Amino acid sequence: MNYIFETQMEVRDYECDIEGIVNNANYLHYIEHTRHLFLHSLGISFSKMHEQGTDAVVARMNLQYKTPLKCDDMFVSKVALKKEGLRYIFYQDLYKVPDHKVCFKSKVEVVCLINGRLGMSEEYDRAFAKYLNHG
Repeated sequence: MNYIFETQMEVRDYECDIEGIVNNANYLHYIEHTRHLFLHSLGISFSKMHEQGTDAVVARMNLQYKTPLKCDDMFVSKVALKKEGLRYIFYQDLYKVPDHKVCFKSKVEVVCLINGRLGMSEEYDRAFAKYLNHG
């Protein structure tokens, strides 16, 4: 996988369920936060884009839970990106630190609503261009 962005995070105790592992829904929080950090690294504010009438919304997800994360585990969240038509496809994987064991794999398809209508975002296309042109 040709990752273009990564960030390190730590599991917090309240993210774990009675079994002592991260509740499945929290993985979605991890990858969403990573996408927002990636946008921020490119100078894009998710909230400002909304204020300007552009909303990037999740259209579809494919999730694979591999190795559970537990309280206080450190992990790296990595992102790869491609575009198909109107869809931005984020491949987002989580790896435990320090052994780099894969914990979670996902394919997240995002589309843009421009003033409430499905469309192309020139701003996102410009921001992502250097990654999308290297296919």
